[in-house]
Amino acid sequence: MKVIICGAGQVGWQIARHLASEKNDVTVVDNNPVLVRRATDTLDVAGIAGFASYPDVLDRAGARDADMVIAATHSDEVNMVTCQVAHSIFGVTRKIARLRAQSYLEAIYRDLYKRDHMPIDVVISPEREVAEAALQRIAAPATFDTESFLDDEVQLLGIQLDPDCPVLHTPLRQLTDLFSTLRAMVVGVRREGRLFSPEPEDQLFVNDQVYVATHRLDVNRTLEIFGKTVHRQERVVIIGAGNVGLAVARALEAGEQRIRARVIEMDRSRAERAADALERTIVLHGDGMDNEVLSEASVDRADAVVCVTDDDKVNLLAAVRAKSAGCKMSIALVNDPTLVNLMEPLGIDAYVNPRATTVSSILRHIRHGRVRGVYSIGDAEAEVIEAQVLSTSPISGRRLREVDFPEGALLGAIKRGDEIMMPNGATRILEGDIVLIFAMADDVPEVERLLQVSIDFF
Repeated sequence: MKVIICGAGQVGWQIARHLASEKNDVTVVDNNPVLVRRATDTLDVAGIAGFASYPDVLDRAGARDADMVIAATHSDEVNMVTCQVAHSIFGVTRKIARLRAQSYLEAIYRDLYKRDHMPIDVVISPEREVAEAALQRIAAPATFDTESFLDDEVQLLGIQLDPDCPVLHTPLRQLTDLFSTLRAMVVGVRREGRLFSPEPEDQLFVNDQVYVATHRLDVNRTLEIFGKTVHRQERVVIIGAGNVGLAVARALEAGEQRIRARVIEMDRSRAERAADALERTIVLHGDGMDNEVLSEASVDRADAVVCVTDDDKVNLLAAVRAKSAGCKMSIALVNDPTLVNLMEPLGIDAYVNPRATTVSSILRHIRHGRVRGVYSIGDAEAEVIEAQVLSTSPISGRRLREVDFPEGALLGAIKRGDEIMMPNGATRILEGDIVLIFAMADDVPEVERLLQVSIDFF
């Protein structure tokens, strides 16, 4: 597959890394020669320095025979024009654009842009993706990460293990015996900064961060088994009334749980716009790190604080301030992945990484064959892949113990018809099954080979 990635920033570089590792023909385009050089020096990709929307630049990048263009520059206008040029001049069949401006997004989602006039096949909105991720963290307050799979029947839970966790020092194999009716499986463990796929004899220790695939009906029981208390969220404080904060507040207003929210925004004009856009939510003009403002927002009685300003350090400090004031849970938006290691020592419960959510969203739309979903773990260290088993797949018709999965991959759940199964070695995988696989980044190509998902594209 030949792919042109326009924009060599953090998102573009990560997408290029994923696709290049899977032996695709990737060309990166950026008007910054330094970023292009970084991509070509560190990845097996070609690079073109120039404006992605220029026809001659796309021509030099190989647009005449490209299968896909991914426009992920920092400019919405450049991304849209790039898709238009790729479609009108070069006939590229698949075009993905990252757009941030709400005006463009609202017009597109209202279908004002017909495909013939604005030929973008997939629109990725980082703000909407981040807002959705923040809402998922709010919905699962005992976790630091969560995502839904298999038609929302299976939940991936990221759980930090505390000293009072009941299953510490218990081999994972024994968990099945102890909780025979529990539909849950530990598929990944981060220990002392290293992420790995566990073996059946591995034990769990204090401060481990575990990723558990569990049936949606067993989520609360799973959290209790791993030592987490489940309680209903009623009050939320949102710090930052930009696109992300406003989207979170709107969703909370529209939600069935009727969660009461308060928004803190330092910029007066932005605070006024938020107040006009929201019906039941109180908007406060002030500094989210100011103790008096936090007190006015009743952060001491809040179940969660969501810090989503455009400054990572403000988000971290505001989250710490809110927790010290008595807030039960803190969620911070963090763009810089090197700051993630500060979450635990600072006592921040969960974080949202816009780059990871955007990368995951784009990957869902560019995977081969019958892949239905992809979720990126950490700093693109691993992926959780949801895919349908084809008749030609090497794993079709075989028992799980007979499949030579790579060391860094683990099958966590199967959907067969309307039934959700947590597999064991005797489970036979059948054609048409939808499987959920945790795979370290280096093992993704081998997992795709086992699924035979590189046969078809789109």
